Amino acid sequence: MKISYKLVQKVCIALAAFISLYSSRAFKFEKGKRSNVVLIVFDDLRPTLGRMGDHLAFTPNLDAFISRSNYFTRAYSQQALCAPSRNSFLTSRRPDTLHLYDFHSYWRTFVGKVFHPGVSSNYNDDYPYSWSASSYHPSSEIYMNTPVCPDAHGVLKNNLLCPVHLRTQPSQTLPDIQSTGEAIRFIKSYRNSTANPFFLALGFHKPHINFRFPVHYMKRFPLENFYNYTPDTVRPNAMPKVAWNPYNDIRSRDDFCNLNISFPYGPIPALLRAQIRQAYYASVSYVDDLFGKFIKHVDSENTIIVVTSDHGWSLGEHAEWAKYSNFEVAVRVPLIVQSPEFRAPYNVGKSIKNIIELVDLFPSLADLAHLPRVPKCIRNVPMFKQLLCTEGKSFYKLLQGNDTKKDYIALSQYPRPGVLPTKHPNSDKPKLRNIKIMGYSLRTNYYRYTIWVRFHPNNFSRDWSTVYGEEMYSHRHDVGEEINLVNLPQFNKVRGRLKHKLIAAFTN
Repeated sequence: MKISYKLVQKVCIALAAFISLYSSRAFKFEKGKRSNVVLIVFDDLRPTLGRMGDHLAFTPNLDAFISRSNYFTRAYSQQALCAPSRNSFLTSRRPDTLHLYDFHSYWRTFVGKVFHPGVSSNYNDDYPYSWSASSYHPSSEIYMNTPVCPDAHGVLKNNLLCPVHLRTQPSQTLPDIQSTGEAIRFIKSYRNSTANPFFLALGFHKPHINFRFPVHYMKRFPLENFYNYTPDTVRPNAMPKVAWNPYNDIRSRDDFCNLNISFPYGPIPALLRAQIRQAYYASVSYVDDLFGKFIKHVDSENTIIVVTSDHGWSLGEHAEWAKYSNFEVAVRVPLIVQSPEFRAPYNVGKSIKNIIELVDLFPSLADLAHLPRVPKCIRNVPMFKQLLCTEGKSFYKLLQGNDTKKDYIALSQYPRPGVLPTKHPNSDKPKLRNIKIMGYSLRTNYYRYTIWVRFHPNNFSRDWSTVYGEEMYSHRHDVGEEINLVNLPQFNKVRGRLKHKLIAAFTN
């Protein structure tokens, strides 16, 4: 048997024991009761959850789930773009190891696993190599990027802001509603069977743009609450231009491009800024409701449940929007773990402040399922010679309350085609052949350090001596990463240590 992992632009249902999917050989289960595994991944969800401290959020179902679980307050994605992030955490390999930074390469060409729809999963969700059952695709999914948003005159547009009445939509439904229904159907049908434990991956599209959701969710979020969300209206002076993402995908939407907003720095008008934030929060509330409808059908006494996101999303911090950067708001994600091993009233509802990464997810799930330990990948050994390994670490001991005094780091990266923001090539989502610069970022307990260096796509090498931009932010005093400390001489020693640590982490 093979393990089943899903990249999350749809529901993928797999009836399989929880074992490795890297090779055709299967682990033998250890003696004892075996748990089901449910992995739930939201798309573009930053930690906008009430229980995680966001006072504007309305997420009662996820909040209730957190109260029965353990959650990590500092979990980080390895790249703030959908397919590369999922490629990374589902293989437990970093983007530089996979050599995958875009949507246009099939991951098995480089290693061997499952992932984002389209080219990156060979147009078939990698079935049957990575799944024991074919993926479920909502019938309404084909309309996600088509003109289905009625304007004030009833004309259908491809808008960014798209609250709708379901009766106006194709099949009078939405993809996440259909996916939730199919996942519930699977759980109900499996409950009465005597089959082996299952692995089920449920992927929610939202809050990914466009912001298309039932219109009544808007009522929960008064627009006036979102005008003063952040003071940023222009790019910070000390922010390197190479670090800027011009939010090209947002600019392409009908309701946005009609405003003729200056490229690449904007700014976006105050009203639209508030409306985007309002719609994002409404999208989160929408999928929170769907999560609640699904989770009540899951037998938590016999199921390991993990909830996370592929990366975050900027809501105007640094005057940026969307993802496509190395900033905290782009790479930080919620990560919530519920396991029969950690039951109420003990060892639940606990926030864990240690830094973890999404590449840690695979070895941690293996430990939670009490499978053999996933071995560490050996650097400079080809991936096809070590199909089963991890570049992450297991956070199982952290869930047990151990190793909490250790200092961990998180590594992220983002590619650029050049120093300046561009539409062609798209500096937010450059194709591999156009990548000329790579931004490498290190998150420690107190700092974020990022360096943008020369990158060679023909052989995937980088030149640490050719630097196009450098950033350092202190999280002791600047959690918003607004003040770049790189040019302040009193921080030279700290900067030097962080640079050395970053280069060592990405090369050793």
